[in-house]
Amino acid sequence: MAIVLGANQYGKAEVRLVRVGRDGPRHELRDLTVGIALAGDLDEVHRSGDNAHVLPTDSQKNTVYAFAREHGVDQIEEFGLLLARHFVRSVPPVRTATVRLAEHGWQRLGPHSFQRDGAESRTATVTVHADGGDTVESGISGLVLLNSTDSEFRGYLRDRYTTLPETDDRILATAVEADWRHRDADPTGPTDPTSPTGPTSSGRGWAESYAGVRAALVGAFVETYSRSLQQTLYAMGHRVLAERPEIAQVRLALPNRHHLLVDLAPFGLDNPGEVFVATDRPYGLIEGTLTRTPTDDGTDVTGDAAARDAARDGGAG
Repeated sequence: MAIVLGANQYGKAEVRLVRVGRDGPRHELRDLTVGIALAGDLDEVHRSGDNAHVLPTDSQKNTVYAFAREHGVDQIEEFGLLLARHFVRSVPPVRTATVRLAEHGWQRLGPHSFQRDGAESRTATVTVHADGGDTVESGISGLVLLNSTDSEFRGYLRDRYTTLPETDDRILATAVEADWRHRDADPTGPTDPTSPTGPTSSGRGWAESYAGVRAALVGAFVETYSRSLQQTLYAMGHRVLAERPEIAQVRLALPNRHHLLVDLAPFGLDNPGEVFVATDRPYGLIEGTLTRTPTDDGTDVTGDAAARDAARDGGAG
């Protein structure tokens, strides 16, 4: 029986980067966590330990910092494209580079003063292939939302282990984890063709697209009367695809942050839906993907998402 090396990749994880823009008295702050994964002609290093095709992960870390100085950091999708294209185009054994970024928000307090802005993070995953077909996914992590009413849960399947009572009015709370894939690796239109790492966008399109998708997710959550969290997930993903033509696919993971009505009867008190205990575990987890159907001319707008996801899930982290 033959033994072969399957999908594999290597890189630098959790690179912390803070960049302060000092172009004037009003400073700009960018706080990122960056992860890099490279794949390609790496069979020999696994079989014999020959490192001739291995760019050290320390060099990858240094590239992040050098690019932050040379190119600045505006939109994380743009910065990820710069990095990924650099590794594919300057390191011959590398056939695919994936850069994952998370931006940690800060609220401005003054010209050079900031306050960390909660748990919500903006994310991006950029994948560049040597033979073309770049993909960009933007996302959001830790977006905590709550509706204090307009949610019910009843009419569900029951078995001998079911004890959950039906309810026609409950708190619905979740911490949204979402990512969405752009139809094009540059949603802005005009690019800078003189960039040494390939055409890059001005960044305006990424920012506008992110704000629009976030608003669609929040709007659908707020405006949907929810009979199940699955229904809410579908409404959120559908709103994104209906309102944002530049998006090809959206994936959502919604943990159900249960809020349980406290029984105050032992204290001689009623509880008309006012006092709850918030539990953090266990919790229901609802996940789903919404995508566009093939276009009228037969072009599949979902691209190579399935192949990319399979490679990502099967690769060595």
